[in-house]
Amino acid sequence: MSRSLTPPDGRQTFTLDFTPTVADIDENGHVNNVVYLGWMQDLATGHWRARLPAEEQSKWAWVALRHELDYRRALLPHETASAVTWIGERRGPRMDRFYRIDGPDGEMCSQGRSEWCLIDSVTRRPMRVPEWMERMFSETPAD
Repeated sequence: MSRSLTPPDGRQTFTLDFTPTVADIDENGHVNNVVYLGWMQDLATGHWRARLPAEEQSKWAWVALRHELDYRRALLPHETASAVTWIGERRGPRMDRFYRIDGPDGEMCSQGRSEWCLIDSVTRRPMRVPEWMERMFSETPAD
């Protein structure tokens, strides 16, 4: 990913802020790259839990097939990051999810893409992502 990722116009997004802990800072004095992956996971699960009713959540699970990360600017101790995620289009049981994490100055610290696979919680087998689920996570909710 060489170009800067931004959500498509009209695409639903989910945001969280992250303030690094002492344990998140590596020997170079900035947020460790592994921490960004954890934040991506927190964004994905936060979006899932915020939009899908609990009784539906228990029927499904997601497994990560691939993660890509680009690093652009170090996030330093005591800086709060603003993070956003949105989904791509479904492809059978697979769906891409995109992430962007910006520093307090609005400069991108990191961006990423994950490929996820939807599985049935009982059978543990891949399941086609239902159209209603794609809409729920991509369309901006009505006020």
